[in-house]
Amino acid sequence: QVRLVESGGGLVQAGGSLRLSCVASGRTFRIYAMGWFRQAPGSEREFVASMPWGGSPTSYRDSVKGRFTISGDNAKNAVYLQMNSLKPEDTAVYYCAATSGPILTTGVNGYNYWGQGTQVTVSA
Repeated sequence: QVRLVESGGGLVQAGGSLRLSCVASGRTFRIYAMGWFRQAPGSEREFVASMPWGGSPTSYRDSVKGRFTISGDNAKNAVYLQMNSLKPEDTAVYYCAATSGPILTTGVNGYNYWGQGTQVTVSA
């Protein structure tokens, strides 16, 4: 199994920044790619960003392009999501996810492993 633990969420004003971290443990050799998803109250879980374990190419949902950056540190089994210019509509629980592949997908069903989630709240 692969265990994912997120951290770094919190409350921030609009225009501010947060950096989410996700550390993987267990059978990390199974990981093909990592992703970040989010879920706002009353909404479905949606794709935010992804990257292969090797680092590229990265992929983003349109609404976060230019504001969010996904990156990784294989030595630490970690993936990060740097979020800048945050907007109230970015408010959600953010989840780290991992897929054993072999396809890099933006779909929720394509990911085998999930973290517990971290709350991000952006005030207007």
